[in-house]
Amino acid sequence: MPAAIISRSETAFTIQVEIPYGSSMLESEETIQQRLNEAGTLATAETLRRFDTDGSPIVVADTKLTSMGKVLKEYQTPYGVAAVERHIYQSSRGGRTYCPLDRNARIVGSATPRLARVISHKYAEFGSSRVIEDLRENHGRTVARSFVQNIADAVAAVAMAKEEAWEFALPKLEEAVETITVGMDGTCLLMCEGGWRETMVGTIGFYDREGERQHTVYLAATPEYGKATFLDRMEREIGRVKAAYPQARYVGLADGAKGNWEFLGRHTEVQVIDFWHAAEYLSDAAEALFAREPGVKRPWLESACHRLKHEPGAARQLIRDLRRLAAEKGIAPDQAELGAAITYFTNQVKAGRMDYPPLVGSHIPIGSGVTEAACKVLVKQRLCGSGMKWKEPGAAAVLSVRCLTYTTGRWSQFWARIDQYGFPVAA
Repeated sequence: MPAAIISRSETAFTIQVEIPYGSSMLESEETIQQRLNEAGTLATAETLRRFDTDGSPIVVADTKLTSMGKVLKEYQTPYGVAAVERHIYQSSRGGRTYCPLDRNARIVGSATPRLARVISHKYAEFGSSRVIEDLRENHGRTVARSFVQNIADAVAAVAMAKEEAWEFALPKLEEAVETITVGMDGTCLLMCEGGWRETMVGTIGFYDREGERQHTVYLAATPEYGKATFLDRMEREIGRVKAAYPQARYVGLADGAKGNWEFLGRHTEVQVIDFWHAAEYLSDAAEALFAREPGVKRPWLESACHRLKHEPGAARQLIRDLRRLAAEKGIAPDQAELGAAITYFTNQVKAGRMDYPPLVGSHIPIGSGVTEAACKVLVKQRLCGSGMKWKEPGAAAVLSVRCLTYTTGRWSQFWARIDQYGFPVAA
């Protein structure tokens, strides 16, 4: 017995579903999902009709439109295909047609908003082939690859088009925010044109008095010359954060890439070179200095890192120590690893980016691990699979949605905006 609507009222309707017993629990569960999908499809079709007009003339953008009659359309839903006859409108001069149901119900192409949300979220996590498999295996839905791609692209187009206009509220945090970090880094992405190019990733971290991270905003942009799009996005986001947290201390965190510091200097009070990058340089220098004394290397490196982290003025003293040890051991100070460490420390100390002890004492982050992890999570895990190459629009679509889904609260806010204002692409 198929699912059927057995009663209707002004505010609700009732569906009757018959579910047979199965010979095993697994078989029973699969039957339950199938029957519930049938009921869901029926319920969705019933609900869609309530978003249609009664066929009376309407006015859109100061133009009078009249109904050409009802035309059948198949809507893709989370449960199945719902076939619904709905009014199609046109002006007396002809031209484009208009479907009030599609507009009022926030239809995305031929997908209901819930299905569009599900598909675009899944596509942000893995490729279209895996999305198709996931829908079939876990939802009992079979769709075409082109359908998945089109829906994901449509949703991403709105995310990018409304990025500047739609401001997202920051979540209410359990603890008061004392420090806000701004991090920037780049990671390579294989493009169809141009080969490996740098994709920029940014993070804005919110920390309490004890240095515990409460929230993170993620941003990313596809490869571009000059990084203008990425920097504009970062600047807008920082401006919104500063409006919400004017009393917080703003700290810029990055590795040694020169291009990041000018931007961070304009938007943060303190700039800090990633401690672990500095430690790597010390490790390379120790390898050069104690190549013949393996038992000395590790204790010296641990001591040097501890001093750098906790003792005021340690960075300058370590530069002197490296030069002294090089002279004692007859190693040229410009030897590759040793010279690189001395130059690196000299440049960063001069710029005032290695004053770690007071930051550690105030529970302020000194590592850019959040941003480096974002490079892996946002870009590498999704866009750098085996054999993957990207065109700019495709990569931009994935990154725009991925940043929304990974920043807590933004995905639900994005769909709340669509629910409130409509779907611009469909409109």
